[in-house]
Amino acid sequence: MAVQAVHRTAVAAPTGKPLAASRAIQELGLKRSEFDLAVLLGHIVTSVDSDGSHRRVAREEVDRLRAADPLLDTLRERVRTVGTTEGSQLMGISPARFGKLARAGYITPVKFYLNRYRAVVWLYLAEELAEFADRHPALLTGRSPQKMRAVLDAGEDRRARNWRSRRLSLLTRQTEDPWEQAAITSSVLDPVQLAEVVDDPYERAYLNKLRPGLVERHGESPAAREAMDRLVLAEDPDEILWQRVSLALCLDEAREHRAAPRPETRRQLPATATAHASAPAPETTRGLRAWLRRRVREEPGDL
Repeated sequence: MAVQAVHRTAVAAPTGKPLAASRAIQELGLKRSEFDLAVLLGHIVTSVDSDGSHRRVAREEVDRLRAADPLLDTLRERVRTVGTTEGSQLMGISPARFGKLARAGYITPVKFYLNRYRAVVWLYLAEELAEFADRHPALLTGRSPQKMRAVLDAGEDRRARNWRSRRLSLLTRQTEDPWEQAAITSSVLDPVQLAEVVDDPYERAYLNKLRPGLVERHGESPAAREAMDRLVLAEDPDEILWQRVSLALCLDEAREHRAAPRPETRRQLPATATAHASAPAPETTRGLRAWLRRRVREEPGDL
């Protein structure tokens, strides 16, 4: 009955006019979380208002999705997420083995939430776990390979780092604007790191204005927000280095595209700041950017 009601709504809706996200969710019969993840993964194509405030879905996109899969069962399966217990059952392994694979970075979470004890609960795409089990049966049983043991023996946990890397990649794919891409990259650096890479205050202000939230915050307690903030920021020195040089390279491209907006009338900057802004890039910065260009095709985990 619910599906039939959705179909009637779709027929009655006007054609040709982009739909607000809430209307598209209603017509597709999806949960908000399913819709958001489908958009992030590129399964649903959206557009952004001219002011960048809201995402909309073209009528043709809704029709395409319904024509390909009237009940949207395939789409729902592609965005279905599972935790450790269900994920280990899906892969036919113990939760302990699943945890080792996740901490060592062999499987990457797509999202997380905080439980009532403010502990992080990582969620994985069920589709990806099934594919991993099919491709790598040797990793599911027996003695762990040396590479995995080395990571685990060192006490590393790559889940948060891999989630950040994945989140940045998915968000970056949603825009072609170089400044927005730079802002996305900057979102995992703390204010001190950001100021060291972006010494121009107007550029920093512009990046902060464009910066998206890596996680949704809806009425969380201060303690929960603090826990989320820790997960968002890069932690390991090599990860911080990778994101710093990535941001420097993004800034080079953004500056070539257009300058960051500046007020037409502004107070005179101190002489030291003016001299610093006009000085050539330090040799270390140029070296980092050259290094990144040489390794731009490599994964962060290979650093």
